[in-house]
Amino acid sequence: MIIERSSVVGAPIGQVWARVVAPEGINDEMRPWMTMSIPRGRESITIDTVPVGEPLGRAWLRLFGLVPFDYDDLTIAELEPYRRFHEKSTMLSMRRWEHERTLRPFDDGSTGVHDRITFEPRLPLVPLTPVLARVLGAFFAHRHRRLVRHFT
Repeated sequence: MIIERSSVVGAPIGQVWARVVAPEGINDEMRPWMTMSIPRGRESITIDTVPVGEPLGRAWLRLFGLVPFDYDDLTIAELEPYRRFHEKSTMLSMRRWEHERTLRPFDDGSTGVHDRITFEPRLPLVPLTPVLARVLGAFFAHRHRRLVRHFT
């Protein structure tokens, strides 16, 4: 299943990139619904400083920032600094999880942000795929609203 979401952020690409690759920015986008930990021993990383293609370990997803409910076995498969990253991972709930975020500068100094999420739930959740697609679509719409609001 594929979900896509795009927004225009009223800030230059350098500022937007710095925000979307930093753990603080990622967690701010996801709040208040959830947060994501940094894999143990990798606390000082950002997406643009990780070794590409190397599994980083488990990043725990916490409901409301408190209750662990899933993990992302995180790998950044591709990285083009200030332009895009592509995460290819597995999760406790997902056989396949891909998140590709692309940034594009506009002439007026704003930045286009596009997310493409590809997921395949593990067998027990397969019947819930349409529900998961709606929830993930709403969640990424929330993330985009929070990112846009940060720069307003």
